[in-house]
Amino acid sequence: MSSEVARILAAAARGEFPPPDGRTRVVPQPGPRDAGVLAFTAHSVVFTDEDPEWVRAELAATAADPLAASMNPAFLVALMARTGRRMHTIDLLTVADALPGPPPLPLREIEDPEHPRVARARKYRDDVRVWAADGGVLILGRAVGGRWEAAIEVDEAVRHRGLGRALALAARHLTPGEVVWAQQSPGNARSVRVFQAAGYRPVASEALLIAH
Repeated sequence: MSSEVARILAAAARGEFPPPDGRTRVVPQPGPRDAGVLAFTAHSVVFTDEDPEWVRAELAATAADPLAASMNPAFLVALMARTGRRMHTIDLLTVADALPGPPPLPLREIEDPEHPRVARARKYRDDVRVWAADGGVLILGRAVGGRWEAAIEVDEAVRHRGLGRALALAARHLTPGEVVWAQQSPGNARSVRVFQAAGYRPVASEALLIAH
């Protein structure tokens, strides 16, 4: 992970956050797939290959508190129009340290590249691996800045039995990196609780812009 975004994320995973100075930094995209915004406490990072002066002008013109301008819908809509990209939502970005040993539940790896869950995950991540448990799925792959990122799915019929927490914890055992990242929509309180119960720490909010 050699990009500026990767360095910022690696430092945040160690607890070394950008200074809360109210600034917004504009840095190059870590690759052609990923553009977007990271908002830390009183410090934002816009990662895009667009003109930094255009970004700063749009932020200044946004009718919002300067500390929140980078996540304001008006700015994000302008950034999407400028880049020709779209986004799903603003996520809570969390991170957890890797753990030794095998995961806490039996998993079956899905190796079929045409499997719907594998094919979907490969749109947003590289080096994707997918495991199935009884009633759930764990997805692990490289996302923004090369970070190892996990996502889980739990069938409605087996919710409230601890499977989500077990899958999130399994990702900490299976990640090849020193840490593993995960995104949760802030409104999905159940998902937020699951990952925090599995030891994931809140780091930032993230708006990921996706190429059509």
